[in-house]
Amino acid sequence: MFFKPKLFRHPEFKLGLLELAPQAPGVAAWGLMTGVAMVKSGMSVFESLFMTLLVFAGSSQLASIPLIVAGAPAWVILATGFCVNLRFVVFSLHLRPYLIHLPRWERMTHAYVTADISYVLFTRRFHQPGHTPEQLLAQEAYLAGSDCLNWSSWMVASLVGIALANFIPPAWGLGFAGILCLLGIQCSLASSRMRMVASAVAGVAAVMAYALPLKLNIVVAIAIAVVLCLTVERFQPPPASGGHA
Repeated sequence: MFFKPKLFRHPEFKLGLLELAPQAPGVAAWGLMTGVAMVKSGMSVFESLFMTLLVFAGSSQLASIPLIVAGAPAWVILATGFCVNLRFVVFSLHLRPYLIHLPRWERMTHAYVTADISYVLFTRRFHQPGHTPEQLLAQEAYLAGSDCLNWSSWMVASLVGIALANFIPPAWGLGFAGILCLLGIQCSLASSRMRMVASAVAGVAAVMAYALPLKLNIVVAIAIAVVLCLTVERFQPPPASGGHA
């Protein structure tokens, strides 16, 4: 794929693959729905392929497609994509100590292929950055393994969706199926009280602001949830430091 050969041979690479495997069908289903949605919205096959390979961000793609179809201004489309993917700024800041030792092109590669699920699995397995070259290599190999399976599941399914979009009847309710896939992934990521609060607040705000044009209720919902959670975190007491072993 994109990574150094020695990463594929490391035992942690296989472990990353295995731990993401249960999530891969959900990722593939989401990718299939996104591929179909792009073609059904009126985008050409070339445009759909280009967006799939370049963007690799399902939530951002699904949020921007209706705006593109509606002829929304470019700044609205870009602002929506920025807000939807704002969480990756937090992911990048968290992963920086784990990957800062790598050359720039390798860090950019990880930034491109790392998604929500692989980030969650990685941070659950590794609580602190490695201190030795072997530890750093093991962490990078694990992240590369989960990223490879996640990226492959998404890309293959998206390409299949693009290829089959014109042969799938609209009566199959693919839009509703896509929503169910998103809800399943969202529930799997709601692993803390703060994330649950953010999901609930964003959902309520999106419904309350539904009347806004150009799907701006999505932008409003994300902005309100982010501001509220950042405010709550700011006033939370710092965690108690543990004793030394």
